[in-house]
Amino acid sequence: MAHYGLCAFTAFLISEFSEENIAFYFACEDYKKTRSPAKLPAKAQQIYYEFIGSEAPREINIDHETCDITKANMQDPSSTCFDLAQHKIYMLMAKDCYPRFLHSQAYKDLVCHAKPSTKASKLPQQEKQV
Repeated sequence: MAHYGLCAFTAFLISEFSEENIAFYFACEDYKKTRSPAKLPAKAQQIYYEFIGSEAPREINIDHETCDITKANMQDPSSTCFDLAQHKIYMLMAKDCYPRFLHSQAYKDLVCHAKPSTKASKLPQQEKQV
């Protein structure tokens, strides 16, 4: 069920033209799982240029201070160099995007499909009575 919820939330973000938020969040999660320190700089550059840099094709909405801190962290990329920016994006989704999602038709459809129908839940009981 969690997978369907994530897919529905992602589809909702796409419909709102803000899918870069969840893409950045999961890029950071993947980045933190990188076991080889030698791979961190290249992966960090890729994330930075895709989501944070001045010409980023999927630019996320973070304040200048967070952007500057993240840019400074790029001088010596560690597994935590995106933590502040990731936290800001998580909070943006939690306080803004997710509440809107919970009131969306996409969420209502997801909940509707997740609940067993009333007829289906009564059938086994009716069979036992026969």
